Order: sequence, then C-alpha cells, then structure tokens
Amino acid sequence: MKNPLEKIIDSFFSGGTVNRRLHWTTLVSEKALLAFIGALTMVAVGLEVINIWEKKEIQLADLFLFFIYAEIIGMIGAFYASSRIPVTLPIIIAITALCRLLIAQGKEIEYSTLLSAAAAILLLAGAAYVMSLKDKLSLEKEDLRKKRPKKK
Repeated sequence: MKNPLEKIIDSFFSGGTVNRRLHWTTLVSEKALLAFIGALTMVAVGLEVINIWEKKEIQLADLFLFFIYAEIIGMIGAFYASSRIPVTLPIIIAITALCRLLIAQGKEIEYSTLLSAAAAILLLAGAAYVMSLKDKLSLEKEDLRKKRPKKK
C-alpha cells in the first residue's frame, strides 16, 4: 500500500515524460523574464531621456543607443507574436552596439580597434545573412510539409 506522497509522485512520472509535464514552467519563466527585460529596457530608455534632457545635448551615440533599445523591444515583441526569437535580431543588436562604440570613440579611435570592430561587424553581417537563408529554407520546408498529404 502506497502513501499519498508516493501516489502523487507515481502519477507525476507515469503516462509521459517529466519534460512534457514540466514544459509549462519553461514557457512561463521565459515569458516572465522577457517581460522583465522589456520593463527594464523601458526604464533604461527613461533614464537616458532624463540624461539627455539634463545635458541638453543629443549625440549620435545616444541615437544609436535608442536604436538598440528599440531592437530589444522589437525582439521581445517578435517572441510574443511568434513564440520564438529570430536569431538575426540579437546579431543586428550586436552590429548596432559595435557601430555605437565606433561612433562614441570618434577620431581618437586606434586603428587596431577600428579594424577589429569592422571585422566583427563584417563577421556578424555574414552570420545574419546565413541565418536569414536558414530561416527562409526552414519556412520553405514547412510549406512543403503542409502541401504534402499525410500518410495513414
């Protein structure tokens, strides 16, 4: 005769994998964390607006920072719309961040830093292109699967 705790444990582990039964925790925690990131991003935007207002000066690096914030919010929106984050969005954010770094340093930038950042931007742009091809191929495969009749 099993005690009530053993019955609960047996019912939890029987009839399917633990992964399937715990999958909801991943979904909920992922959505909660992205909502938290979105809220913190909006706080950062507000603080940056206050900082610009106090300085009474807007620099190009500040505008790039706002693009980064907008891309982060866009990435969160893309997740909520499709339940997946396109890999190209974080790559684009990294490219924007590197451009901001180059602009913020201005004419005082060392050549080695400039060349390294340019090479990193080129590498990231290539990666974004390859990932976009992969996404296109995946969508084409999905369309083919939908058109093909199912086997019985």
